[in-house]
Amino acid sequence: MSEIPRGMNLDALQRKPPRPSATLMITRDGADGVEVLLGHRAETMPSFPGYWAFPGGGISRVDKAASDSLGISVQHCAILREVVEELGLAPSNGKLITVDDDFRSMVVDDKANWFPLALDGDISADITGMRIISMRTTPPFGPMRFENTFLHIHATDHDDFSLVGQTEFIEAKWSRPIDIITEWKNNQIKVAPPVITLLMEVVRCLDRFDGDMNTVAIDLEKRKPGRRSVLFAHGVEVVPVPTATLPPADHTNCYLVGDPNGDFILVDPAFHNREGMEDVAAAVDRHNGDLVAVFFTHSHSDHMPDMGLLREAFDQPIWSASPSADRVLQDGEILGLGNQSWTVLHTPGHHPEHLCLISDSGLIAGDMVAGFGTILIPSTEGDMMQYIEQLERLRDLEPHLIFPSHGPVIPLPENKLNYYIRHRSIRHDRVLQAVEQFSTIEEISKFAYEDSPEANAFLAKDQTLSHLLSHQRAGNVLRVEGRWQITG
Repeated sequence: MSEIPRGMNLDALQRKPPRPSATLMITRDGADGVEVLLGHRAETMPSFPGYWAFPGGGISRVDKAASDSLGISVQHCAILREVVEELGLAPSNGKLITVDDDFRSMVVDDKANWFPLALDGDISADITGMRIISMRTTPPFGPMRFENTFLHIHATDHDDFSLVGQTEFIEAKWSRPIDIITEWKNNQIKVAPPVITLLMEVVRCLDRFDGDMNTVAIDLEKRKPGRRSVLFAHGVEVVPVPTATLPPADHTNCYLVGDPNGDFILVDPAFHNREGMEDVAAAVDRHNGDLVAVFFTHSHSDHMPDMGLLREAFDQPIWSASPSADRVLQDGEILGLGNQSWTVLHTPGHHPEHLCLISDSGLIAGDMVAGFGTILIPSTEGDMMQYIEQLERLRDLEPHLIFPSHGPVIPLPENKLNYYIRHRSIRHDRVLQAVEQFSTIEEISKFAYEDSPEANAFLAKDQTLSHLLSHQRAGNVLRVEGRWQITG
């Protein structure tokens, strides 16, 4: 992403209200304490691919119609249907029982079939012992948000789940919440942010209530909604800050990076008003560690704060690649942040001083890639070939996750980086092909972006110029009296 180029006006993202959804935490008493059932989502899923999560999904019109007839909430209807689809189970008097294969297949084929089957008693719709234990809304870093209801049931007994006939989970397992958290902290698995923070609450409550999960659920049910940390990985918390960045994004992700109980840094706190400052300050106050510095990935305006507000909120040194920083960071430098180590990567291309950070938890990527939308390589200060080379370098480092400055976490880094490299390389070659036939920037841009008719003409022209200037530095083209031509 980037700041909006001077002289250009773009329509802001028109946000839709969050979509309602529901998920179900299923627990049981295991040999060594309470266990929870999690499913491993297929990498083809559009939301949280490759993550471990609870069963659940969006609330549909089918669920709303069923709610009126069955006399239960739409959230209950949605989760009862989803558990049939994903696990082949249905609750009955506190137990989880197997749904007939034919009935399950009917629901998988068409979710509308769940309602008449439940109405006729062919599939149990008993919600005895099921509680609403939390509500979470997706932070505003992505184009699609969900208002999710977390429900819970503690199974007194259960049949075996089955993943046959559905494609969302490739595997599922029962595990103690503390074991899931440990695997997540060691970057062995990926867990959806609201799930991991809810499991952390469950662990704390199990300690308070002598391992009684029913009492824990009652306690969680009574709690008032409040602001919670959004943990992308161990030692990586995000606070989206409203900024004047390139649409469709309208926020820049500020990150708290480092030891959750030791030293940490604040990355790109780009607030320009008191509300944004207070959101970031509240996250810092919630953190158990010590803030030691403010780190900037680069100096574009959608990454830099109002410096007066920054000084008011945080009296900490500035770390960046800028010569004016309190600490000028170099490529390969190791930042010891409590019990975590983060390596500084100088990644020019988007900006000459652009920095990333990498650790076992993943890559703080700045504006190298975006969770959605695109990244601009400004013709005034960018370098397209440098950018592509740095993308290749980042891919070869095989990060666990990518934490972009704009958009949600990127769960499949290799796929995303390969896409960026391929897309920009093809465009780079196409611009060179265009110069063999055309000479003006307008003609070259039109040819180069022929496959993208929806592209903004102003941006397409500026990106074409970035490609041309990179080709010029490589000796492939030259400009004579405002016209471009192949060298030689």
